[in-house]
Amino acid sequence: MIRPRISVIFGMGFRPFFTLATGFAVIAIVLWMAMLSGHWQHSGPLSQVDWHVHEMLFGYTSAVLTGFLLTAVPNWTGLPPIKGWPLGLGAAHWIAGRLVMLGLWELPDLIVMVIDTSFLAVVSVSVAIQLIVSGNWRNLVVIGLVGLLLIADVAFHIEVMSFGIADYSRRAGFAVILMLIILIGGRIIPSFTRNWLVKQKATSLPAPFGRIDILALAVSFVALAMWVAQSNPRATAVALGLAAMCHLIRLLGWKPLRVRRSAILLMLHAAYLCLPVGLILLALATRDPGLSPASGLHILGMGAIGGMTAAVMMRASLGHTGRRLVAGPILTVAITLIFGAALIRAVLPFATLAGLTGVQFASCLWIVGFGLICMRMWPWLLGLAPASFPGSAE
Repeated sequence: MIRPRISVIFGMGFRPFFTLATGFAVIAIVLWMAMLSGHWQHSGPLSQVDWHVHEMLFGYTSAVLTGFLLTAVPNWTGLPPIKGWPLGLGAAHWIAGRLVMLGLWELPDLIVMVIDTSFLAVVSVSVAIQLIVSGNWRNLVVIGLVGLLLIADVAFHIEVMSFGIADYSRRAGFAVILMLIILIGGRIIPSFTRNWLVKQKATSLPAPFGRIDILALAVSFVALAMWVAQSNPRATAVALGLAAMCHLIRLLGWKPLRVRRSAILLMLHAAYLCLPVGLILLALATRDPGLSPASGLHILGMGAIGGMTAAVMMRASLGHTGRRLVAGPILTVAITLIFGAALIRAVLPFATLAGLTGVQFASCLWIVGFGLICMRMWPWLLGLAPASFPGSAE
């Protein structure tokens, strides 16, 4: 029997943190459903809704982001990766944050905030030092956004301690993560697509980084900042709509229809498509107070953020464990369920589907989708299933 090896699990950042992220994506929604049904109540410092929002924005996403950065930074800088006991301590730190947010121990709210937010602080400083030492100034913008995510997390706790509920910091967390999707997705999607199309001997390739990319980044930053600040609704709606148009044009320039035979690529394009769709829905809700922003937020949260992070974890796990970049049926079904969950939660939240409300049905799709990802990827991440062809990183 092949057993998990500590030297393998803590050999690269993606292994422990993608394992934690995918597992937590299941656990967090199971707990959320238990809370909504009244079968379980947490005793942490946040309300049920704030706990759900916080843990998906700052809990799940921080694990994915950390796994991505600790794996990508050595490639960016040429420096040795963080591994071994420092990586193990980082994983334990993240777990401690999730436990105190559930209120498993009676701690002062300030202590809970320190334990939770210090994780992103440690990650930011560690990665920034590596980038500065290596002179890799180009990627400091990513760490700048991680720093903004840290500020939003701190603000979330402060708002709850001061007013009993988070408001501006919820939107700030969403906005920062969306900017990370826009920035990182804008690098990897056209690059991966170009590489695949070249192998297919295609002549029509994704557009290189240009004016539309700069415009999409700039307009999105302004639009999301206006949305976070809750400035003039009409102007904010226009800005969000313009940002959506920029991202749609940007995506079309990446030749999404040409990758339909590659599920591992198509899922990245589909996740990015959720960005303009979600922004349009958010613009409509901002313009019309009678419309709930929940539809747009769940297309952005479950589709753009959930779909993109899942797709990135799949691809990175395949590549860094020496496997071919082919999703296969299980991961393809998994990502389809995640996108289906986003669509149903956004469009049919109050419908009755198979005896469940739309919210419950969407939650089940999400849980099964990430459950399939865990089932497929954990043996790779934990070193239980070594790759069977040259180039294996096991």
